Amino acid sequence: MEESCALCEKRAVMLCESDQAKLCWECDEKVHGANFLVAKHSRVLLCRSCHSPTPWKASGTKLTPTVSFCQPCVANRHARLHQLVNNVCQQHKEGENEALPVSSASATSPHSAAGLTFKRLRNNSFSMDSHDGKACSS
Repeated sequence: MEESCALCEKRAVMLCESDQAKLCWECDEKVHGANFLVAKHSRVLLCRSCHSPTPWKASGTKLTPTVSFCQPCVANRHARLHQLVNNVCQQHKEGENEALPVSSASATSPHSAAGLTFKRLRNNSFSMDSHDGKACSS
């Protein structure tokens, strides 16, 4: 669920713990640049995916815009990537992977997208170890 800035309704990216207010980068700079006292407020960056607080903390008058993810979202993304790689490896092992030349592949075709993904993985010699000890090799 995307949350809005308490002052301007843009996407909130951080939580000011002292004010208990979720702010966007621009409003944070206005509020915490007002004087040295409010610049000391500790702020926590919100997860880009789920908007929960992350371990990232800072204080100061002007913070550099950045992106952060909470640990559960990082773990979830890693698990989905791991599953995708395992699926591509399994398709390759079973001979179901359709090989398409890069020049004739359509950007909208799901088969060409899978073929390009697998091709990229092979060209970069990318492999990912699975939790069961098996790995995909090219």
